[in-house]
Amino acid sequence: MPTGVALRDPRQQLFDAAGRVLLRDGASELTSRAVTTEAGVAKGVLHRHFADFDAFLTELVLDRIAQVEAQAADLRATAGSGTVAGNLTDVLITGFDPVMMAIIVLVIARDELRRRLREAGAARLPLVGEATAMVAGYLEAERALGRIAPGADVAALAPTLIGAAHLQFTEQKGSPAAPKAVRKVVTTVLAGVVR
Repeated sequence: MPTGVALRDPRQQLFDAAGRVLLRDGASELTSRAVTTEAGVAKGVLHRHFADFDAFLTELVLDRIAQVEAQAADLRATAGSGTVAGNLTDVLITGFDPVMMAIIVLVIARDELRRRLREAGAARLPLVGEATAMVAGYLEAERALGRIAPGADVAALAPTLIGAAHLQFTEQKGSPAAPKAVRKVVTTVLAGVVR
């Protein structure tokens, strides 16, 4: 006889619960019990789908990295349309949502998580590295189309944009950064290279 209600997508339900705990309570309070309580499931559900809590956290971050990689493909597809600053502003605002920012803090706070993510092939600083690669790929595409100066140092511009935008997001604890502030950062960083 069944003892509970079947979960439609238990992994996603647990990932969503982890995001809510991170936003509400911070990385230091993220535990397997906090996640399962937030998800409204028995603690065993997490361990049925993941070897241990660090495996769960690794998959949580890898899931977010996959979202960044999908977003990178979408951003590259915008090359040649709209404005460079507008395209980058949009992707930074949607990409660096409050949950993403909380996950970055989590990655920084947990050595074992970073170790496992590196073993899985993530960037040196997971999520930030993938976001930087996304911006660099887009800038390269725009440079190839002539909308960015041929001599523009994309390898320097991409991390500068990510770092400067990241500061805008950390100022907005639990809420998205103001689009106007992000756009100002983007236009300032790109001022000398956009044609």
